[in-house]
Amino acid sequence: MGIVFFLVKFAVNAKVILMRTAIYPGSFDPLTNGHLDVIQRAAKLFDRVIVAVAQNDTKQPLFTLAERLALVRAAIKHLPHVEADSFDGLLIEYAERQKAQAVVRGLRAVSDFEFEFQLALMNRKLDENVEAIFMMPKDTYTFLSSRIVKEIARLGGDVSSFVPPHVQTALIKKLKPRKKF
Repeated sequence: MGIVFFLVKFAVNAKVILMRTAIYPGSFDPLTNGHLDVIQRAAKLFDRVIVAVAQNDTKQPLFTLAERLALVRAAIKHLPHVEADSFDGLLIEYAERQKAQAVVRGLRAVSDFEFEFQLALMNRKLDENVEAIFMMPKDTYTFLSSRIVKEIARLGGDVSSFVPPHVQTALIKKLKPRKKF
């Protein structure tokens, strides 16, 4: 058996650039300004951020997967290096397919932390190379959740300060608010 040599030639000033990719997963039903805040701040930390809209058959979403994906894409179109995609199945497997180094999760309150901590530990058990990054939204969004936004919209309330304008329009079309007496 012979020895094989490979000659590899590199340019003197060549640099190897690793792209730092993060996944920001969620159902985004609907996308809120709190979500956008986390996306914008994650985009400052990573070279590529994928907003991964989960299929999640266990929830009964107001918007279809295609609608949620379209709402997210419209909201992030101005952000360079941020893209939207959908996934079904294990998040960690999706992260591996995307060659992501991190999963970003938003924490609004201490009550979010316990659940997110359990998920992060399980994901680490499945793949220790994907880190969990917890980010808090601006304090003005700590009370905000998609569930609360949907309930306000369902009851005919103004959600314009909680969601982007195109999401508000979609909510109004999707929900026929009760008439006020």
